[in-house]
Order: sequence, then structure tokens, then C-alpha cells
Amino acid sequence: MAKVIGLSGGIGTGKSTVSRLLAELGAVVVDADAIVHELQAPNAPMLDEIAAEFGPEVIDSKGALDRAALGAIVFRDASARVRLGKIVHPGVGVEMAKQMAQAQRDGAILIVLDIPLLFEGRKARSGGASALPFDLTVLVYAPEAAQVERQMSRDGCDREEALRRIRSQLPIEDKKAMADVIVDNSGDPAETERQVRELFTRLTETA
Repeated sequence: MAKVIGLSGGIGTGKSTVSRLLAELGAVVVDADAIVHELQAPNAPMLDEIAAEFGPEVIDSKGALDRAALGAIVFRDASARVRLGKIVHPGVGVEMAKQMAQAQRDGAILIVLDIPLLFEGRKARSGGASALPFDLTVLVYAPEAAQVERQMSRDGCDREEALRRIRSQLPIEDKKAMADVIVDNSGDPAETERQVRELFTRLTETA
């Protein structure tokens, strides 16, 4: 039976890097963000729901979701994030469960459910992907100061905007206290890779 881990992090912690490393080692990654993009494709029912809730300005001239416009709303308004979550989370949870079941039928040795808001969902008991069964949860960690610097460098935003986005999520130190396993990505990339390889070996040896 495959081990199933819930992988999460925070903005700028490097969760995508760890997810990629696990995939390279042989894990099957079920990516919530990728599923969200599929469910929000032009003409998809979810996109119509988002436009009805947040207005036509969140849809661009090609009929696609304008993520920057939507982000400008939800990163500044907690109630807007809740409303968006009620639209997005149920469908994502259903699709992730389908992909996880298929990976199990295919004989996967390790299944990684990559869920950016895993701990937020569990704390709020909001269901969706965060309610899926895991053998353990893994947090990719970097301190808030590193999150800020990485986001400024990656996205070209100023410090105030970086902090606003980071603080729209559960504080990284709170997530750290909730996780079963921590991958510390605050320093040398080679050290991060060592931790990921060690985790993969430990989990697959007992699968």
C-alpha cells in the first residue's frame, strides 16, 4: 500500500522545489494548483462561478481568469478569500481524491498531495483537499524574512505587498507546529535535497 503525504508550505518557502524533487525520486505528485488551473480554464463552470462572485473584471479579454486581478481582491480581504475557497475547494478535493485513487491502483509507492493551503483548511475544517487522508503531513519551511525576500525577488513586488500576501496565509511558525515532518529550506539547496532524499527513503522503505 502506498504511503500518502500531504505536502504544504507558504509563499516563498520552496514547496514546488520539494515537490519536484520527490517526483524525480519516483513519487506520484497530485498537484492542487495544477488541478485548480484545469478547473478554472476558459468556459469551465468554476470560472463562471468566480466571475459571478467577484465581477467580470477578473476575466481577461481572452476569457481566461485574470489571476492578478483576482489576487488583488482576495489578498486584501479575508471574507473574499473565504468566498473563493467555497467555490474552489470542493471541486479540487474531488479531483485530487480521484487522482490519488488512480495512483494507488497503478501501484505507486509514494503519493504526494501537494496542497498550498493544507494547514489553513485543516484549521478551518473547510473540507476539500485538506480533508483527504494522509499518513503524515510535511511542511516546507523557511522563516518569514526569507519568504519576503524570495517573493520580492521572484515576483518583483515591494516588501509591503509581499508581507500582505504572506500574512494572508496561516503564519509559517503555526504551520510548523502542526506538521508531522519539517523540510527546512531556509539555507543551502543541497541540504534541502538531502532532507528530501532522506524522507523519501524512510517512507518508501516502510511502504
